[in-house]
Amino acid sequence: MPADVLPSTEWQWCHFDALDRAALYAILAQRQDVFVLEQTCLFQDIDGIDQQSWHLLAWQGEGASRRLAAYLRCVPPGLKFTEASIGRVLTARWARGSGLGKALFAQGIARTVALFPDSGIRISAQQYLEAFYGSYGFVTCSAPYLEDGIWHVDMLRPA
Repeated sequence: MPADVLPSTEWQWCHFDALDRAALYAILAQRQDVFVLEQTCLFQDIDGIDQQSWHLLAWQGEGASRRLAAYLRCVPPGLKFTEASIGRVLTARWARGSGLGKALFAQGIARTVALFPDSGIRISAQQYLEAFYGSYGFVTCSAPYLEDGIWHVDMLRPA
């Protein structure tokens, strides 16, 4: 992975209503690639929550070579959990190992806190990533459970 991956990243933060068709297509294609094909999880990705959520996209390249490198969605409080939530966190296979996933998650937290300052942030984390999320102030608050064939835990970052 080239060392210039992070400096050339173009960040896009917007509500669903501001996504253009090309961005929405890129999001859905990347989510399918990572969650359904790579992780072999058959689940209802199109869950009716995207339209009420905020989306953070990390783009690499320009023009016809522009690609979605990383993505997450921020769900408002009261929609999925009592608190705000961050989910559908992914880094494209070709962008892994660049530090982009860490930058994405840090930005996602900062933007979620700015948008919902009085809310904590709750996530449903794949259990093997518990230490990663813990390094951002998230604390495990559930027993492990199977979701889509993968062990998960709920984690909370207080307001």
